[in-house]
Amino acid sequence: MNKNFRSVMLCFALSLVCAAAAFAAAPSKPVLIGISKIVSHPALDSVVKGVQDELKSARINATFDVQNANGDINTAASIANKFQSEKVNLAVGVATPTSQALKNTLKGIPIVYSAVTDPVKAGLVPSLTKGGKNITGVSDMTPVRQQIEMLLRIKPKTKRIGHIYTSSEENAVVLAGMVKQVCKEKRLEFVETTVTKSAEVKQAAQAIAHRVDAFYISTDNTVVSAMSAVADVASKAKIPIMSADPSSSETYDVLAAWGFDYYKMGRATGKVVIDILKGKKPEQIPTRFMTKASDVDLLINLDVAKKLGLTVPADIVKSAKTIRQNGKLTKK
Repeated sequence: MNKNFRSVMLCFALSLVCAAAAFAAAPSKPVLIGISKIVSHPALDSVVKGVQDELKSARINATFDVQNANGDINTAASIANKFQSEKVNLAVGVATPTSQALKNTLKGIPIVYSAVTDPVKAGLVPSLTKGGKNITGVSDMTPVRQQIEMLLRIKPKTKRIGHIYTSSEENAVVLAGMVKQVCKEKRLEFVETTVTKSAEVKQAAQAIAHRVDAFYISTDNTVVSAMSAVADVASKAKIPIMSADPSSSETYDVLAAWGFDYYKMGRATGKVVIDILKGKKPEQIPTRFMTKASDVDLLINLDVAKKLGLTVPADIVKSAKTIRQNGKLTKK
């Protein structure tokens, strides 16, 4: 009896060892993360890279399906349908239109938005203090007032500010309203023109360049993706550009760019993704903002200032993290 009992226990123990060995040998199934960005440009590409690096740093076994809507709303909807068919474990919307497409399409799949200026007005969440059903994320609300005040310090004679924005992008419309309000308070003339796609940006800039003293470019993805065209028009008209997107301004003749480090925004978005993958409900996570001084970057192009005959105050140059001078880009 004892012999039979020992044999049974031995077999049971061996089975446990074999099962444990098999389990340990089998790699854990990777989670599939769908990422949909509205268009490709340095800032949004940096967000995607930041998300991927944050998950890699946390040793999350993940594969990514990264899709680009190329500025087209219908393509954004098709990408959302693709993610639903693939049954991705989680979807990330980079910018407002793609996040809206994911929210309108996905069922039972958590969504994390990033680089969305006003997620409440965009209809993504009911409140900034809590997430919506299966959705939360990170905002890139930009300091419009401070940006325009800096422009006025560098070019005090500015009386008219030209603004190009996408009429169909909620993010851009919200920011245009803020620019208009600041201009009103500063007694500046607000000269606006709208576009529907990147191909229209150059013509829009040309239409108002002779009527303004400077261009203000927000985080409007459609316009930022055509920054080279705006810079070309501004250079010929001999007017400066103040941009809210340093990442996309390094290679063009932009006088100043003050905004977020979008790679760090991607890392912050990745942290939200990890929280959800570990079991936290999106509804429990409020919209996150980039509030640390280290999250913000200021780029000053002294070559452009010299070309336009402008003197950048020393304290502004000192506070800049990125400076272009004599054709060389220096990061502090």
